[in-house]
Amino acid sequence: MSKNIKSLLAAIKSQRVKSKTVKKFSGTFADYIKLLEENPHLAKTAQRRLYEALSGPGFNKMPDSNPRKNRIFDGDSIKVYDYFEKHFFGMERVIENIMAFLHSAAHRGEESRQVLLLMGPVGAGKSALVEHIKAALEGEKYFYLKGDPHRGEPLQLIPRSLRETFEAALNVRIDGDISPVARHKLLKELGGEYENFEVAETTFSQRGRRGIASVPPMDANSQDVSVLIGSVDISKLDKYAEDDPRALSLNGAFNVGNRGIVELVEVFKNEIEFLHTIITATQEKRIPSPGKNDMLHFDGVILAHCNEAEWNRFQSEHTNEAIIDRVVKIDVPYCLELNQEIKIYEKMLGLSDFDAHIAPHTLRIASMFSVMSRLKQSAKCDPVTKMKIYNGEEVVEKGRVKKVDLRDLKEEARHEGMSGISTRFITKAIDMALVRSDKNMITPVSLIESLTTCVKEQIADEEFKYKCLELIQKVVREEYLKILDTEIAKAFIAAYEEQAQALFDSYLDNAEAYTTHQRMRDRITQEERKPDEKFMTSIEEQIGITGSARDGFRSDVTAYMFAKMRRGEKVNFKAYEPLKEAIESYLINSVRDISRIVTKSKTRDKDQQKKYGEMVGVMIKEYGYNEDSAEEILTYASNNLWRDS
Repeated sequence: MSKNIKSLLAAIKSQRVKSKTVKKFSGTFADYIKLLEENPHLAKTAQRRLYEALSGPGFNKMPDSNPRKNRIFDGDSIKVYDYFEKHFFGMERVIENIMAFLHSAAHRGEESRQVLLLMGPVGAGKSALVEHIKAALEGEKYFYLKGDPHRGEPLQLIPRSLRETFEAALNVRIDGDISPVARHKLLKELGGEYENFEVAETTFSQRGRRGIASVPPMDANSQDVSVLIGSVDISKLDKYAEDDPRALSLNGAFNVGNRGIVELVEVFKNEIEFLHTIITATQEKRIPSPGKNDMLHFDGVILAHCNEAEWNRFQSEHTNEAIIDRVVKIDVPYCLELNQEIKIYEKMLGLSDFDAHIAPHTLRIASMFSVMSRLKQSAKCDPVTKMKIYNGEEVVEKGRVKKVDLRDLKEEARHEGMSGISTRFITKAIDMALVRSDKNMITPVSLIESLTTCVKEQIADEEFKYKCLELIQKVVREEYLKILDTEIAKAFIAAYEEQAQALFDSYLDNAEAYTTHQRMRDRITQEERKPDEKFMTSIEEQIGITGSARDGFRSDVTAYMFAKMRRGEKVNFKAYEPLKEAIESYLINSVRDISRIVTKSKTRDKDQQKKYGEMVGVMIKEYGYNEDSAEEILTYASNNLWRDS
């Protein structure tokens, strides 16, 4: 037996010994109230328990330094919860709304008597959110009446005539009554001596069906309310009467989820009669008991989710008003932030067993397609500009930051993000591209091909299919070619940063002298001379600055840069976006011809081949390509960027 196997077996044994040594409370009700005297917090409602489990890891307000706060959330104070932060992206508003609901419910507000409904399109993350919420309870301990399948709160043993006294003495609130099963045990076996009723400690477990229950949609022909409330065990009727609590099988979802969570999956796919239990479970916190027994107290959080079409259909029926009135709906739209969408796919790939090379921009291209498919058409800007604004980017046109207000765009397209390409669709397209790759890699080129295939094969709606194909070929592809054009040129310029900075310094010197009507001193020769207008114009014309606009642009650049200097901030060619764009364009255009040559293997001489090799080296070292992906991208560029050369 290897040393490694021995250590694993030792770990198993150690874990078993440890689990056996963990002491769980086991005593009488009298012992339990002694615990409560020391810690009244042990007797808390399901809503409070869940809220504390989710907020316990901590939360912070999004700092002012986070650019998303001002650019995406318009300066609003956004709470970021640690429990969700590393698992969900672009969902801060949704999570904040969920936590606001639970916070109110934890304090016995009206939300404590409401169903929390997550409504959104397929693949938006509703189920993932619910699963993550349920997981927060796993392993949390609670106390219950031993032998009670409903696992009620032990304080329910206290007669109503004494509850006020106990509440004051223990600093607790007592709600509800014990189950018929517990009552039978109390009266028949303990002679009403509730102080001697056994109390046990357990933990929440979805697998063990303790405090966490899930109800999938049921076929109309097979729906049975017993799934929710349990049933009378027919096998026990030869021993007990039908109204004898001992004949009850309290294994329904509301019995299992008592003290914790009941999840209703795709809730409105069920028939209305099946959902009537919700009415009393929420408002009165009671559920029917099987057979002829009394109602059962229910202390739990009801989490439901559905898509928009189901909600609209259900809402349109006036006979459903009683249930609708007990629902708090929270929209869960698709992510509309490009950078956050990228994080989603990074996470999904991280969870898979794929160990492949992902070329730069691949996930960005996937995210561009998915996000733009979800955006509504705007009269104020094109889809790419809208996507960038939603991403918190400054869109520069002709040297000026394009002024399109995010609030105006969102006001123009309310209810946005409830349709479009799902995250799941993109993930499948990525998987397909990886599976079909013979070099264990995926590039923007192979992904575009995979997306196109998936759209053609999987989207039935012809109008939406046409829209998606057009988006891929005319928008996403063209945007990628722009990215590629710039990147290849940057890779070719060996000293890009140095050259760019030198151009920036020279432009700033000339612009300062021009705006202050002074002569300038040459940095090399130290000779005084007039500002070089020809040089400044060659930079400015790269972004469409011409004529009278030149004076204003030069003044803006000078004022901005010196303001940063006074604040002690770092000043380089990237500091002012319009000038950065102009300098990059200037450099790119200066090497365009040679870039065309070096990407064509048949026409390269020895010197050009050397330069080509250096460029590939930069792409590998600086940008994250490998040799195969760099070759594929450069071949694609030579076939699509410079066809006229």
